[in-house]
Amino acid sequence: MKRGGRDSDRNSSEEGTAEKSKKLRTTNEHSQTCDWGNLLQDIILQVFKYLPLLDRAHASQVCRNWNQVFHMPDLWRCFEFELNQPATSYLKATHPELIKQIIKRHSNHLQYVSFKRDIEKAEVDSSKESAEAACDILSQLVNCSLKTLGLISTARPSFMDLPKIVPKSHFISALTVVFVNSKSLSSLKIDDTPVDDPSLKVLVANNSDTLKLLKMSSCPHVSPAGILCVADQCHGLRELALNYHLLSDELLLALSSEKHVRLEHLRIDVVSENPGQTHFHTIQKSSWDAFIRHSPKVNLVMYFFLYEEEFDPFFRYEIPATHLYFGRSVSKDVLGRVGMTCPRLVELVVCANGLRPLDEELIRIAERCKNLSAIGLGECEVSCSAFVEFVKMCGGRLSQLSIMEEVLIPDQKYSLEQIHWEVSKHLGRVWFPDMMPTW
Repeated sequence: MKRGGRDSDRNSSEEGTAEKSKKLRTTNEHSQTCDWGNLLQDIILQVFKYLPLLDRAHASQVCRNWNQVFHMPDLWRCFEFELNQPATSYLKATHPELIKQIIKRHSNHLQYVSFKRDIEKAEVDSSKESAEAACDILSQLVNCSLKTLGLISTARPSFMDLPKIVPKSHFISALTVVFVNSKSLSSLKIDDTPVDDPSLKVLVANNSDTLKLLKMSSCPHVSPAGILCVADQCHGLRELALNYHLLSDELLLALSSEKHVRLEHLRIDVVSENPGQTHFHTIQKSSWDAFIRHSPKVNLVMYFFLYEEEFDPFFRYEIPATHLYFGRSVSKDVLGRVGMTCPRLVELVVCANGLRPLDEELIRIAERCKNLSAIGLGECEVSCSAFVEFVKMCGGRLSQLSIMEEVLIPDQKYSLEQIHWEVSKHLGRVWFPDMMPTW
């Protein structure tokens, strides 16, 4: 009887343990199922910010909590519209309607709006729909207090091709609506668009007190007079990026006015598509001098995409460039002039040079450019001895030294195996040549 009692107790105990395990497992499964719906809204909000628009909309239908997050103002302060929707997409008809509802509901919250075309996703068939959608959305931004607007195109057809798809006046009219109604626009980035001088005047008339950043690239309908109007009226402008054809002596003098704040960043893109067919004017040294006197700490960044024969107007006298990037082959002579005319140089990147060693040019740059802290060399040639001497002269201030291994030519003093240790010694840290460009 006692044994039977013990067996009965043991069976009861095992049944009780099994029942508890089952309940615990059920509870855990239930809690795991409910956790997604009960996540803190701040966490869901951060996740939603990384989702494309349609994925956000789909996620908002999961539960009430997620739907509440979908309509939180913080989610719609930054809105990026990608103009890459395939013409065959079944979502094409609902996408613009969804955007219209969002703008209607969150127009008071929108502050950062950008439109992008991605070269990897863009389809020619969807160009008309994308262009019309962009114009339609711009015209809806009536009650928005935008701080940032970006029109960025990395694909063809771009915004500049809009006249072939929709009338240019349609785009300009829609953009003007934004300029008139924003009243507090502080940042404007426009790339490859048909924006013109009259639309810039509207921008200035309504946002002159707030505009601090203006980046313009490939906007052929804007003239030097148009960009000068912006500089004359927007005295709080701190960052400016534009193509070289818009740069003028008058613009630099306007930016040097006592009324104007000190510019912090000026980027100039010097681009030529057809060799020998682009005329590059010369900026007077006195204009650069006045500009630097007014903004002594400005970063002057210049990107050069020229053919060798087109560099003649540049680096003939001292210019205050701090960052130079040469995207195409640049001659040994031009780099020699850089060392003589750019004493403020901080960063230099040369993608290609040719087969003539740059020993003397690098040494000259190290001697005269006392602020140089970053350099990148691609398809160039430098003897190992000259490179070591260059690093020795610059010392530990070289925070970035990106040199392709093929650039370094062994000589009687140093082999490729030895140069690693020698350069590391002068830098004060371990250094190796790059196998691939890092810039």
